[in-house]
Amino acid sequence: MRTAGRMVAEVLQLLREKVQPGVTTFELDQLAEKQCIKWKAKPAFKGYGGFPFTICASPNDRVVHGFPDREPLQSGDILSIDFGLIIDSFYGDSAITVPVGKIDSKTEQLLMVTNDSLHCGIAAAVTGGHLSDISNAVQIRAEKSGFSVVREFVGHGIGRRLHEDPQIPNYGVAGVGPKLKEGMTIAIEPMVNAGLSGVKVLEDGWTAVTVDGKRSAHFEHTIAITENGPEILTRL
Repeated sequence: MRTAGRMVAEVLQLLREKVQPGVTTFELDQLAEKQCIKWKAKPAFKGYGGFPFTICASPNDRVVHGFPDREPLQSGDILSIDFGLIIDSFYGDSAITVPVGKIDSKTEQLLMVTNDSLHCGIAAAVTGGHLSDISNAVQIRAEKSGFSVVREFVGHGIGRRLHEDPQIPNYGVAGVGPKLKEGMTIAIEPMVNAGLSGVKVLEDGWTAVTVDGKRSAHFEHTIAITENGPEILTRL
């Protein structure tokens, strides 16, 4: 899983470096798929439940599961990229939200707080703690800055399958639910909205957008829970 995670991190870094005004998300999707082919890895999302692409590309008010397209990105946009792959029967899964050119200060804060909430959740993933400690840490950090946490989508266990038990909401009270044990591997993924927490799914059956049209950010890491604390597997 360290190998899978490292490969996911390298692809996302490659995509991050390509994001600029004028680039299309379809081009980014093709780049990610070519890298998988080069490494003899399999894209985790393509074909999963009928999803037709290698990456989920969700700009601006799109929360998650956006389809890559041929619309050029504009300066001031933000783009959430979710990507996973399979290598030697194990999965890695991670997401980043990146600015396109210059973004405004409120959007910068949204990205910073969402990423920070992810790391607060990771810090709570310790042996002997509870699953809900992660959820609570994410929620408190996001809401402290005046943002709202998406409740329809959750983090998840991950290993030989992309989505395994347990589900990991990004909200809730601490100290309840399953105990965290050494050796667990999970994907923590806050989705944080600038406005209301609600989302709706578009006619394609996949793309989730904010109900009020305000922006959303998404960050995710696959981690392992160890006796020495959480280890981020999808970090460069």
